[in-house]
Amino acid sequence: MPRQVDHADRRRRIAEAVCHLADERGLEGVTLRDVAARAQVSMGAVQRCFRTKEEMLVFALGHIGERIGERVQARLVRSSAQSAGTALGHAVTEVSLLQEEHRAEARVWLAFVAQAAVSEALARTLKANYAALQEAFTRLVSEADEGADRAVPLDPRREARTLLALADGLTAHVLIGHLTPQEAQDVLHAHLGGLWERPARPARTT
Repeated sequence: MPRQVDHADRRRRIAEAVCHLADERGLEGVTLRDVAARAQVSMGAVQRCFRTKEEMLVFALGHIGERIGERVQARLVRSSAQSAGTALGHAVTEVSLLQEEHRAEARVWLAFVAQAAVSEALARTLKANYAALQEAFTRLVSEADEGADRAVPLDPRREARTLLALADGLTAHVLIGHLTPQEAQDVLHAHLGGLWERPARPARTT
């Protein structure tokens, strides 16, 4: 009997090959032939999985987004007994990709971000990833700020957007050597700490 092909597994292997090549050469250096060689499949197999190079890149970007999202979710599960503010800190740290073991992933992620500026298909995938993260951050900010007696209440959605922009910015600054990972962590923790240290509403006088 002919051997059954696990198409989902093959697509994941191809996505991993794209990421490894993008880390080594940038996205401009990713070719179908080299992807096939790195994934140890034929050119025909790659073309049966993806009709175009752009379709392959979109899938690879989604693959990275899912991997980061899974790590964020895992941190939230592990932090379930802790405060929403602590869980938010863990989640933003994961998204920032500041750890050494995530450095290659950070390089590939930013390569896709740059390419998305000229690829509508990649931009759509990125926007979907950011939207999902923004909703998670918005929920955590809202939960962390619940019951706080502030002169001016936090805007959870605005704060979530700020955190996403800060995370991407710190990723870039660490990659080019402007900040060390520890300096970037300090910036992130200072910003998060500032969210919960805003002044309370003045007591009413009679």
